[in-house]
Amino acid sequence: MFIRLTKEQQELIIADIQRFFYNNRDEDITEFEAERVFDFVKEYVAPHIYNAAISDAKYVMDRQLSSIEDELVALERPIKIK
Repeated sequence: MFIRLTKEQQELIIADIQRFFYNNRDEDITEFEAERVFDFVKEYVAPHIYNAAISDAKYVMDRQLSSIEDELVALERPIKIK
């Protein structure tokens, strides 16, 4: 999956993964092992989260567009027929 992260962001994520393993599993993992976990998450988990975020954004945009359409219809003026 295409995810653009800065080197600093990746380093923070790797450190977070290492901290998670230490705090929750009493397990020290190397930076290399944390990178493998991160790679797994990017490949298999992130697409689900990304797609859910896109779906949420689409829902918000659809509601806003509907609201704009309603406002535009309200601005229409009746046409008089002779």
